Amino acid sequence: MNFGRECTVEIISRDSTFKIMVNTPKKSSTDVVDKEKDNPRDNHTNATPTLNTSPDKAKVTEVDKTLRELEDPLCSPNNVQKITFQDVTTAAFLIKGGIECTPCPKSQLSGQLGMTIYLKKEFQQYTGSFKERGARYALLMLSNEQKQRGVISASLGNHAQGLSYHAQSLNIPCTVVMPAAAPIMKIQKCRNYGANVIVHGCDMAESKNLAMAISKEKKIAYINGYDHPHIIAGQGTIGLEICEQVKDADAIVVPVGGGGLIAGVASAAKSLRPNIKIIGVESEKCQSFTNAMKNGAPIYTQNLPTLADGLAVPCVGYNAFATVLPLLDKMVVVKEEWIALAILRLVELEKCVVEGAGAAGLAAILAGHLNEFKGKRVVLLLCGGNIDTTIFGRCLERGLAAEGRLLKFTVTVSDRPGGISDLCKLMASVGVSIKDIMHERAFIRDIYSVEVKVICETRDWEHSEELRKLLTENYTRVIFSDVPLAITPTETDAPK
Repeated sequence: MNFGRECTVEIISRDSTFKIMVNTPKKSSTDVVDKEKDNPRDNHTNATPTLNTSPDKAKVTEVDKTLRELEDPLCSPNNVQKITFQDVTTAAFLIKGGIECTPCPKSQLSGQLGMTIYLKKEFQQYTGSFKERGARYALLMLSNEQKQRGVISASLGNHAQGLSYHAQSLNIPCTVVMPAAAPIMKIQKCRNYGANVIVHGCDMAESKNLAMAISKEKKIAYINGYDHPHIIAGQGTIGLEICEQVKDADAIVVPVGGGGLIAGVASAAKSLRPNIKIIGVESEKCQSFTNAMKNGAPIYTQNLPTLADGLAVPCVGYNAFATVLPLLDKMVVVKEEWIALAILRLVELEKCVVEGAGAAGLAAILAGHLNEFKGKRVVLLLCGGNIDTTIFGRCLERGLAAEGRLLKFTVTVSDRPGGISDLCKLMASVGVSIKDIMHERAFIRDIYSVEVKVICETRDWEHSEELRKLLTENYTRVIFSDVPLAITPTETDAPK
């Protein structure tokens, strides 16, 4: 029966061309939750699951059967695997020759934030993110037969890049399926690393369905980017390095998407230092882990477009969730404007270009969520730096606006000669720089006036307040565009 959209996809691999039929399920919330919860995932066998044959459940079980055939046995709620300290140390030994031990220096932000901040710079890995660690370990743990057949995965970008790069270095065929929303830069990099790249689907769910279908058709291993046990263990090697580099750290702040990173880091750090605090951070636009905690188990969460696209995972991993839940000390959710401001801060003060996910930890501190760590030592995990160039520019501007350093207003001035000139001189008198200016005559009632729209840059919030006062004193009609992302100096998101 056809229960969704059916399409034929032609895949061109290194050694052959083949076609498969893929059924993409309709995206009702029930279907997606069932897909994520009922997971006897098996991409190596064709066993048929037992179905409920009651008439009123017939349609659901047909959908469920098809989904089960496309699922991964290593990432299943029926076969949860908790990662141990031994798993992490094994991974550390095997991958040490192929990944960078990234630095973790003290940050210049420490004095401003009232706590000693250390930055674990994982964006300095060759492909720009921590994902290399787990990818390399997962590839090394494949059997010889699996290495010859190759691997496949679905990813928005960072996992795909890490897997592609290390598969090339280990001479393992690699295919990655990426949704259409994936940044063009990341898609091209995967191709540069020698992977067969398939762009398919509007989100990760559709990309994963296709990847699992290819995995079964070609009998190649599917490597989940955040819940595969070897992936989690590989990411945990970051925790070992942090404990070695910052011997008296009080807390580690970790961005959370699918949960693999924080699960691995927590397993390693808590084993070495039971008193260290593990803090998770996610964007308000993708609260998958927070909802999983409320639900008591991973649950599908609709994600919205976010600056932290690397955290936009609709359902956290079962293995990751089971591993980290007893080790997690606090989970916080931050607004998008704080992420933008954190990106700006890291560029200005640390000369670090990071993506939204990498800035999430600093965003939590700027928003006031971690004030209990004032005077203590905190490690922020800058997990990636693969930010699209155009998005990076927007993030900087949004950060400036959030801090009051980029101001937009409309003012009505006299249309006589020198009217606009007087406005510019007034702004220059207080040291304000004009970024953009335009005037409008046709759509105002007073034919002897002109409406001027200005975007200008100030030093800080106090400077912008000085400009506001000056303009309102000299003009009768001034309208400021205080967009919702504006942050006052005293505003935080911390609970009152």
